[in-house]
Amino acid sequence: MTKNSRSTGKKGEDLACRFLKKDKYKILEKNYSCRQGEIDIIAEDRKGVLCFVEVKARSRKDYGLPIEAVTYSKQKKLLATAFIYLENKKIESKDMRFDIVSVDLNSEETQIVKNAFDVNYY
Repeated sequence: MTKNSRSTGKKGEDLACRFLKKDKYKILEKNYSCRQGEIDIIAEDRKGVLCFVEVKARSRKDYGLPIEAVTYSKQKKLLATAFIYLENKKIESKDMRFDIVSVDLNSEETQIVKNAFDVNYY
């Protein structure tokens, strides 16, 4: 990963955290990683649902929609990483979902796709 893409990712994650906090999410972890992969943000929404959030930041529209960048393979990695997180934190029973936060780095417009993919599919 280049220095520029790291700083782009950090800016996108910072904007996503600000967006989530405005919507009353409690940020629990940022950049949680293990052998299986990384989750950008782990948070609880205002109803106490555990949200595993993938942030996709774009400065150009010609790369496609951010949600399109979360491929089946990426979804499987997110799921595996989430289960390791749950195991490490000894969380046995909790409502959870996978969200994608899309950030336009030029306008700083931020959108969320809640429950972006179905964990029962895997």
